[in-house]
Amino acid sequence: MLIALLTGASRGIGRATALELARRGVELLLLGRGSPALTNTEQQLASLGAKFKAFTADLADAKATVAACRAVIAQIGVPDIVINNAGTVNRMPIEELSLEAWDHQLAVNLRAPFLITREMLPAIRARGHGRIIHVASISSTVGAAAASAYCASKWGLVGFMKSLAEELRDSGLMTLALLPGSVDTDMLVGSGFAPRMTPEDVAKTIAYYALDAPPVHNGSIIEMFGV
Repeated sequence: MLIALLTGASRGIGRATALELARRGVELLLLGRGSPALTNTEQQLASLGAKFKAFTADLADAKATVAACRAVIAQIGVPDIVINNAGTVNRMPIEELSLEAWDHQLAVNLRAPFLITREMLPAIRARGHGRIIHVASISSTVGAAAASAYCASKWGLVGFMKSLAEELRDSGLMTLALLPGSVDTDMLVGSGFAPRMTPEDVAKTIAYYALDAPPVHNGSIIEMFGV
């Protein structure tokens, strides 16, 4: 049974991805803050008969994130798939954006994927196979008013992925970034954009690249514009 480490499984794309992978027989390790929403995801996974375990950490807390990753390896082992999906946005004009709000968005959206990847990569590389998928955003390619920190973090995530892909070249490992557009989630509320795809659309795409796509997609940027 393949094992996938997934962040941001409490709602939206993360929850849909957890359920999609569970239906395909993947064991899930859920990394994130404990919440009623995450409990709801766990209940849905249990109803599917899925094998899963939650590891609690606030991804804005670097020490807690690293400790949770080390607990994953110590208790379960090395995941075959790492999906950095968790994200947060705080919409406000730049002149009103506090340093704390800026730092929090970059911590969750960019620093946490770096820390998780850094902690998992040595063991994944030693095993010789594995996939690291980053859920970025179409905001990785365009700007958006009142979302400067979010856009900066997602641009940074794609740049991080591209550098990681170069380091993984000829290793048999694969990393890529998925760039969904307007997804019908809570995060879209207040953006001014209408939904053009569902979380399930994105989840099925993640599952394809996690499980089915050949490793020649290393370094790819997968844009999803909707219908």
